[in-house]
Amino acid sequence: MVERMFTAVLARGHCLLQGVPGVAKTLAAKSLAEVVGGHFARIQFTPDLVPSDITGTRIYRASQETFTVEPGPVVANVVLADEINRAPAKVQSALLEVMAERQVSLGGTTIEVPEPFLVLATQNPIESEGVYQLPEAQRDRFLLKVEIDVPSESEELAILYRMSTDPPRPRRVLTPSVVLSLQRAADEVFVHHAVAEYAVRLVCATRELAGPERRLAHGAGPRATLGLVAAARALALLRGRGHVLPADVHALAHDVMAHRLVLSFDALADGVEPGALVDEVLTAVEQPRISPREVTDGEEAA
Repeated sequence: MVERMFTAVLARGHCLLQGVPGVAKTLAAKSLAEVVGGHFARIQFTPDLVPSDITGTRIYRASQETFTVEPGPVVANVVLADEINRAPAKVQSALLEVMAERQVSLGGTTIEVPEPFLVLATQNPIESEGVYQLPEAQRDRFLLKVEIDVPSESEELAILYRMSTDPPRPRRVLTPSVVLSLQRAADEVFVHHAVAEYAVRLVCATRELAGPERRLAHGAGPRATLGLVAAARALALLRGRGHVLPADVHALAHDVMAHRLVLSFDALADGVEPGALVDEVLTAVEQPRISPREVTDGEEAA
């Protein structure tokens, strides 16, 4: 989970954390914001929110006899959208503009969000009352969706010892300027032509599963291909490499593609999981074999 969140930071993408209550989704997001530095804002999503609660509003100043624009909490470096699926459609649409365009429009005034900008959202998959399903367009704006499982017995014992008395506190180790330089370094990570083709074949294979009689109504779109390669570049940099391996693309396929798949009615009725379809694609599409010489020559040429 930690590696995936930093992958989203370096790839300039947004991250959706999904898990049952109590698996430290909010704690992880807050800790990341503290480590990365910059301005942090947390928005607790509820069904009674309106768009102006997150984007901001215009306020009339009687002393000046004019309106001024007050930006909302989304104008920050790291925004934690806690329990995002509790917000109604209008609020989710307002957040979608910020995620996609990285700007807020208020009364004819456009406010750009600061760089770097990251939305970390959490959602609870087991609750159904007072919950609004995220639309496909908004799910597609998240670079990664990370499924957080409950800890094992040994892990839970470690949590007990670490968090029950004097829990550790995160400290700032980065600044926004350092994060921007790391993002630029991720952009320069070398991607071999065969690895790029592998990413394209994986995404296109999901579209072959789509159709009137298939298990998918829609496969992943081109944004998934771009996101898969950008995330693979960031993951390679985190793992200390200047080039992307096919294994990096393979490792990120679930987090990048599964939430972008739209299941057909028959698949929903049969209880098919998007992750199972991604597994089928990973099995069907063979990873390319690239020699170390090819990688070295490609890095030098780049």
